[in-house]
Amino acid sequence: MDTTDEQRFTDLYRQHYSALDAYVRRRIHADQVSDVLAEVFLVAWRRLDELPEPTALPWLYGVARHTLSNAYRSEERRFRIFEALASQPIRNSCDHGEAIVQTASLAVAFGTLSDADQEVLRLTLWEDLPASQAAKVLGCNVGTFQVRLHRSRKRLRKALASTSVDESDVRFTTAPQTGGRSWGGADA
Repeated sequence: MDTTDEQRFTDLYRQHYSALDAYVRRRIHADQVSDVLAEVFLVAWRRLDELPEPTALPWLYGVARHTLSNAYRSEERRFRIFEALASQPIRNSCDHGEAIVQTASLAVAFGTLSDADQEVLRLTLWEDLPASQAAKVLGCNVGTFQVRLHRSRKRLRKALASTSVDESDVRFTTAPQTGGRSWGGADA
């Protein structure tokens, strides 16, 4: 991009930011407004040559509308995950050591996987993408992605089976309020 493109973008930003800010604020929670606007102007920067002159504002509204739709879907996904977690039975045990050890074991096992295996698992578990969308992210067809996912899960199970983390290996990062004594591993 040359300086004329930078100036064009700066003018576009200054001219339309207020209108887009108001448009987005009326449609989404205040703490998400800056993220949505950043995405809108990022798209505008990338597609500066495609912007319709001099009527860029309707085009920008369309980008904002699409970006808001993505934000709504993300929020809906987070809410579904929250609901699923909230519906899980609560353990009656006050000792959370076992859960911490399991989490540490999972982190260690996950860390032993290749970057490719980690990415496949992240797309499906963390990002909650269906196989068709995850396949697009990785640039492969759905069948190939499903094979990769199956193999990644198999390797994770194998890594979990061979990972042994005990409570002495786990470091607690927050100290309980008991006279300043800290909790930790072997050197605590």
